[in-house]
Amino acid sequence: MGSIYLIRHGQASFGADDYDVLSPTGIRQAEVLGDHLATLGLSFDRCLSGTLRRQQHTATSALQRCVAVGMAAPELELDAGFNEFDAEAVIRGLLPAMLADEPNALHILQNPKENRAEFQHLFSRIIQRWVTGEHDQPDHETWQGFVGAVRAGLERVLEQAHSKQNIAIFTSGGTITAMLHVLTGVPAHKAFELNWQIVNTSLSRLQFRGRDVTLASFNSRVHLELLKAPELITYR
Repeated sequence: MGSIYLIRHGQASFGADDYDVLSPTGIRQAEVLGDHLATLGLSFDRCLSGTLRRQQHTATSALQRCVAVGMAAPELELDAGFNEFDAEAVIRGLLPAMLADEPNALHILQNPKENRAEFQHLFSRIIQRWVTGEHDQPDHETWQGFVGAVRAGLERVLEQAHSKQNIAIFTSGGTITAMLHVLTGVPAHKAFELNWQIVNTSLSRLQFRGRDVTLASFNSRVHLELLKAPELITYR
């Protein structure tokens, strides 16, 4: 059987003007991941990433650590099927109808770093509405559309995969959540309960034989835990 490793990007710049940039912690997480892969001697036959900068930077930072110790690393391939959903667009589309129940929502969104718990509560409520499909907005990405894009990305990988290959996909938490939904049939709202637990640079492993794919492990972060540095365990 072959293996596909779904790797969440390192910590992004939450609350900054440009979220799609790894923070210093995110870069360190990616380097620690690369060192761990090198220690395991885990090499990849293919490496893919979404087109987002935080995904690509995580991939290149990790793979550079492998190359530094003499391991071969394939060229990084980009596939937008592994991008994260546009959270800002989802918030813009669904928030106006929620303002009566969430009068502090605009303040929370303007100051997310100072209101992390409140932001998580608000974002969770928005996602719960999004995945139902009952509040879809014209010209905005729907949950079903996002799931379809992720499924198509996985199918493209499987079309080119060979038996016993190790394939790495550097992606995002929402994408991994959609993959869990597709592969296990867990309801979308339950899948997002798992989403909130996905650690930056964690590994989830899929096993495949032909087009048959199963979830083998989820959200491994042992490479971070071994350092006994709690500040490296992050979720955004």
